Formats: sequence, C-alpha cells, structure tokens
Amino acid sequence: MPIFSSSKKKSSDEPAKEILTGKQRRIVQKEEPVLRKKAVEVKPDDISSKPIQQLIADMKATLDSIPDGVGLAAPQVGEPYRIFIVSGRVFLKPSKRIQIDEYIEKGETIRPQDAQIIPPDLVCINPVIINFSKEKKWFDGEGCLSVRWLYGKVERSTKVKLRAYNEKGEIFERGASGLLAHIFQHEVDHLDGVLFIDKAKDLETLPEEDRPVGA
Repeated sequence: MPIFSSSKKKSSDEPAKEILTGKQRRIVQKEEPVLRKKAVEVKPDDISSKPIQQLIADMKATLDSIPDGVGLAAPQVGEPYRIFIVSGRVFLKPSKRIQIDEYIEKGETIRPQDAQIIPPDLVCINPVIINFSKEKKWFDGEGCLSVRWLYGKVERSTKVKLRAYNEKGEIFERGASGLLAHIFQHEVDHLDGVLFIDKAKDLETLPEEDRPVGA
C-alpha cells in the first residue's frame, strides 16, 4: 500500500491521534452464522472512528498471531463489516518469505532484522474487484482460518484488480496476480458469505504432524 504524505502542518493545538493497541480475537468457525451473511459496508465517514480503527488494530494483532495466516476478513472475528486485511509477509520477495515461513513453521522467533523488513499489512475497506482476468487456474492447497486444516483446489482468476478504501479513508486501486490475486478473491468471498469449501474440490485434512508449530 502506498504511503500518503501531506504538506499540511499540524497545529500544536490539534489533539494527538490516539494509538490503539490491537488485541487478539477468536477466529469464528464455519458453523457460525456471521460467516454466511453478506457483510455491510462501512460508511466512509466512519472509517476514522474509534470502533472501526480498533477493529482494524484487533484484526492485525489476530492475523499476526497466526503463523500460517495471510489474510483475514472482519466476519472471521465476528464483525459483519466489509473489511479484510492481507499480511505484510505476502509482499516480501519470495526468497525472504520462504525464509521467514521456515522460522514460523519451526516455532522459532523471527529475527529482529527480518521483522523490520516485513511491509505493513494491507487494509481493504469496502473492497470491490473491478476486473477479473479471463484466464483461470485451479489453485491447489487453498485453506481458511475459519475452516481449519481443510484444504482443497479452487478455480480462480489468475489476475484481478481491486478498488477499496485504506485505513485512512483514501480510495486506492491495486492490481494483483499469483498469491495476492488468490487472497483478494478468497477474502471478498468471505464478505459475501461464501467459504472456499463451497467452491473447492479434492478436499483433504492436513495431518497434525504437518501443521505449523503454534498454529
């Protein structure tokens, strides 16, 4: 996500922005009704409100606590809003992402020098996929934090373009291919009450010995 700068200087009379600490939320599972309802849009004027900003902070903290998590939608923490986030680990170069994933899978602490290079999570509010590639592919190994340890093949477009608000209330567009395109489609499905198991084939349960340590 691009960093937006402003030439406007803050007045010393302006109140300092409150820094919210995120707390880990419980991930709801497939049996819970909130996952099957179409999420509601966030009013643009409400994006900067404390409840929405706290929700975003909580979602970041929750996703960060899950070793194999790459994306999280608000309904997955019980909140019926059209918000999802993508882990900053997704935006690392493949070689560095593999290295960090290996630390996580072994239950090892990520080295400080590696933690510093992880990009910020991408926040998408009221997201809409405005373009799907005609080319589609059966992606193997798709799973979901709300359908734990079940994986399968899902047919998805190989490229998409997304339009959304960021956590500052600014509209942005982002093209995606590969893993990111896959995540965008998976998370938007969540906001429409659709789970990947509704579309998947060849479903299999991941053996316990193959699961990441601490997941």
